[in-house]
Amino acid sequence: MADYSKTLNLPKTDFPMRGNLPVKEPEMQKWWDEIDIYGQVQEKRKGRPKFILHDGPPYANGDIHIGHALNKTLKDFIVRYKSLKGFDAPYVPGWDTHGLPIEHAIVTKKKVDRKSVDPVQFREMCKEYALSFVEQHRGQFKRLGVRGDWNRPYITLEPRYEAAQIRVFGEMVKKGHIYRGMKSVYWSPSSETALAEAEIEYHDKRSPSIYVTFPVKEGKGILPEENGYVVIWTTTPWTIPANLAIALNEQFDYSLVQAGDRKLLMATELVDEVMKTAEISEYSTVATFKGKELEGVICQHPFYDRESPIIFGDHVTLDAGTGCVHTAPGHGEEDFVLGQKYKLGVLCPVDGKGRFTAEAPGFEGLFYEDGNKKVTEKLEEVGCLLKLTFITHQYPHDWRTKKPVIFRATEQWFASVDGFRQEMLQEIKNVKWTPSWGEVRMHNMIADRGDWCISRQRVWGVPLPIFYCEECGTPHITEETIEHIASLFAEEGSSAWYAKDVNELMPEGQRCSKCNSERFRKETDTMDVWFDSGSSHAAVLEQREELRWPADLYLEGSDQYRGWFNSSLSTAVATRGRAPYKGVLSHGFILDGEGRKMSKSLGNVVEPAKVVKQYGADILRLWVASVDYQADVRVSDAILKQIAEVYRKLRNTFRFLLGNLNGFDPDQDRVNVNEMTELDRYALSKLQRLIERVTKAYDHYEFHQVYYQVHHFCTVFLSQFYLDVLKDRLYVLPASSPIRRSAQTVLYEMLVSLVQIVSPLIPHTADEVWKHTPGVREVSVQLTLFPEVNPQYVDESLESKWDQLLEIRDEVLKALEEARAAKLIGNSLGASVELTPNSKVYELLSKEDELDQLFIVSQVHVHQPSADVPADKKVLVKVNAAEGEKCERCWVFSPTVGKHEDHPTLCDRCASIVREHYPEAGAEVV
Repeated sequence: MADYSKTLNLPKTDFPMRGNLPVKEPEMQKWWDEIDIYGQVQEKRKGRPKFILHDGPPYANGDIHIGHALNKTLKDFIVRYKSLKGFDAPYVPGWDTHGLPIEHAIVTKKKVDRKSVDPVQFREMCKEYALSFVEQHRGQFKRLGVRGDWNRPYITLEPRYEAAQIRVFGEMVKKGHIYRGMKSVYWSPSSETALAEAEIEYHDKRSPSIYVTFPVKEGKGILPEENGYVVIWTTTPWTIPANLAIALNEQFDYSLVQAGDRKLLMATELVDEVMKTAEISEYSTVATFKGKELEGVICQHPFYDRESPIIFGDHVTLDAGTGCVHTAPGHGEEDFVLGQKYKLGVLCPVDGKGRFTAEAPGFEGLFYEDGNKKVTEKLEEVGCLLKLTFITHQYPHDWRTKKPVIFRATEQWFASVDGFRQEMLQEIKNVKWTPSWGEVRMHNMIADRGDWCISRQRVWGVPLPIFYCEECGTPHITEETIEHIASLFAEEGSSAWYAKDVNELMPEGQRCSKCNSERFRKETDTMDVWFDSGSSHAAVLEQREELRWPADLYLEGSDQYRGWFNSSLSTAVATRGRAPYKGVLSHGFILDGEGRKMSKSLGNVVEPAKVVKQYGADILRLWVASVDYQADVRVSDAILKQIAEVYRKLRNTFRFLLGNLNGFDPDQDRVNVNEMTELDRYALSKLQRLIERVTKAYDHYEFHQVYYQVHHFCTVFLSQFYLDVLKDRLYVLPASSPIRRSAQTVLYEMLVSLVQIVSPLIPHTADEVWKHTPGVREVSVQLTLFPEVNPQYVDESLESKWDQLLEIRDEVLKALEEARAAKLIGNSLGASVELTPNSKVYELLSKEDELDQLFIVSQVHVHQPSADVPADKKVLVKVNAAEGEKCERCWVFSPTVGKHEDHPTLCDRCASIVREHYPEAGAEVV
């Protein structure tokens, strides 16, 4: 028997079936570095329209986490796609490097006493620590395949950056947006510094819940002074020593309730709830008043010789408590504002470490949280504690130390948001927000935002460039001092502030504007780190020649609406009158496979380094592409295994395409579209539809749609249909057959297009495939252009026809599967199919002479149309065993097998091909 295997065009490629990504990706990245792929891409796009995605700087501390991986990969998708679309799309990565966490790390890990070490020396330790993590992050981000200018990133501790930040501050001063004042701000006793709203996160906290009676001192003839009390409720007993007033709402109804020998005032609507909580069963209402009628009533502080007048505020609600709000201007934002209105003054008897000062007699030196118990005991001792319970509620915490924060009135530097609030609200309308709800979220945040506290009581940061007159204490900030400091920082960095004397930091001839003194001292506070990163639009976009202001896009997690998106908008509008971005795109948070927040205690944390080591970066990137990232997303080992299986199918598609292009030279062998078979023209038209859909998805940053469309095209259209149908002509027909060349031309178009389409998502695999692709000119797919729809390849009428044929094919495949289950046939080529169509379908089928290849069977018989075909079906299918013997070469059953003396095991078609093209493959009797 003859061996005909050498007469078949079996797929042949060096492209391996297994990706072995953990090993191959670092080799690919080394090659990218060697050829400077980033530089080549930038040179290729030089002079083209720009697209600028400005990188929000991650904090240089610890290893990157899965959120970093999601964020940086999404950015890389966009930058790579825009480059393929012909844009000059540079990507300059950055890092945020100042602030408390690094100070804390030096203090705890290096065992350094911050207050006993020279500030310059301490700052140098912080700098070295930050830069070590910049280097660590850089390697980890590059391992993810993120392409960018890694040799020239921006770092907020760099002198040029700090100088630009000083100039932003100076411009805000010039426009009147910066002031110093005493306000009640978030204060972190654990960090000993003021915090901005963006540095606050909320966690559950168990707090005492107390109802306190304030004796009426002057009832103004309205409230009884004997045994008369106003009842307040608070979850912070430690603030009672700072009480200066009780706030009511003028519009509410208030009741005087007789309970035993005491008469208690509270909001009418809350009486029953308060009495129930206080476990007072016998009580009665003796009088009712409108809130405004109680104006002028003065109460006595429960244990200090101090008055507590009744005042009014709209912040008083009936949601909880008594409708009478304990007011301590030194420990609450609304309390502070109300205190200013009523000229109460400010009492803040707690120091920076959270300990009571001498202004809280009886509690000096006590930590404020311990004060909760002591103050409650004191209230009970004096008979003013109506009830003590405990509640668990959401309470503000320091986002770095995770410890509770307090409100504390201190002198700080602020940016007056009112000075540019309306401009910001207008600019928000001019930005494209994705998702669209981002606009409403940002609008509400800016509309409701208080003044921005920009000073921090730290050492590791950009100093506030402010001097104070030694004689009268007046702050001294001028255009000359700002420019002098900025120029100095540009040369020496901001540590010069600590290394140099005041006289060296100031230009000559400076005098106090108030008293004309020449003697000054320098500010010791640093700027809020959000001011650091919020100045990046000026320090990076305006300073790097390859970039442009404003950026086309900012992309970060949804928490940055109150963080970087917010601070960047504030500094840009305050200094330039415009938003620093044309578009903002946000992503959600990452949960485990069951939708739980990741935590080390649950053991459900997914670490990017481990994923890359086990699966490879392209699998992690493909996961990013698969999720609808604009909401919260899930990841787990089980999910990654599913993604790895999708990758395997995609890789096998590339392997099939490459294998069947063996020997194909696109310059010599390509077939014109008008010379192609219908099947190939149909496939080529379908490819254009894919290009159209994925382009739209990329343009809208809907990467999960790209993932789905590519996956569906490869697994359904190609694997289950087109490539399956092609196998016969690819393997069996002569290598140079026009029909085979037609198919190869389409395979080549599909291969190149698919590699370009997935290149932003899985760049390592894309370039690996590219290295095996015949006829390509560029060394990397990254240097090519994204495929565009070719109108000559689109044929709607042909698509309509073949879409109908595929519907009929589905019916045939179903019948074949049933015949296989009944053991009537084995392989589908062992089948002969009889089709009885309706009249409309008959017209379609009667014109097709290669239905056997479409259905991958050996024979097809189309009967005359019948009225017996049900209305919901287009065709009736009957499956029989195929006639004839199985051809040894093509595996088709045919009555012609055995009729050729020189090739007795071949069918007519194969015998003819072998005689003409492979005469050496004669019958060899074994």
